[in-house]
Amino acid sequence: MTTLPRGEAAHVHRAVRRRRAVAAAGLVSAGLLVLSACDKPTPRVTVTVGSTSVSSEATCYDDGKDLGQAKATKCALEKSDAKTIKVNQSETLRVGVDPKVADTGWALWINGQQMTYVYKKTYYAFDGVDLFAQQQGQAPQKTLYISIVEQDKTTSGQSKEHKGVWNFKLENADY
Repeated sequence: MTTLPRGEAAHVHRAVRRRRAVAAAGLVSAGLLVLSACDKPTPRVTVTVGSTSVSSEATCYDDGKDLGQAKATKCALEKSDAKTIKVNQSETLRVGVDPKVADTGWALWINGQQMTYVYKKTYYAFDGVDLFAQQQGQAPQKTLYISIVEQDKTTSGQSKEHKGVWNFKLENADY
């Protein structure tokens, strides 16, 4: 038998149910907060030399929105998170991009400068490119930083938007 006065037990049970509901709502809110803190993964770009590949998410990407040329150039010069791959002279450099990136278009940049036209393919091979070619009067480079920059172009060929930058570090395997 209970020692509570008549009707008092119902109030206690309501309070317990209310606390459980508040606790459940708190857990749901905390779970949503944790999920909202997670970044949506960016499209990936893969660079392959011989049988070695490295793949990376974007250094700079704003869910497909225009970064602007100035920010894209600054991001292309960012070296800290660049994935590294060894390259022999005159070896084929292969680049694979996510279909979303190919739909927009992409170009190869070296040390912050655009070096190719804008491609609209998911895969391109730069055959026998000597990226480490010795410049007149200079020693061959040990490392080279390349970027794949998602950019679309106008009908005149000028870039109008820069949407993402993926950076890679190439090490001269012959040096």
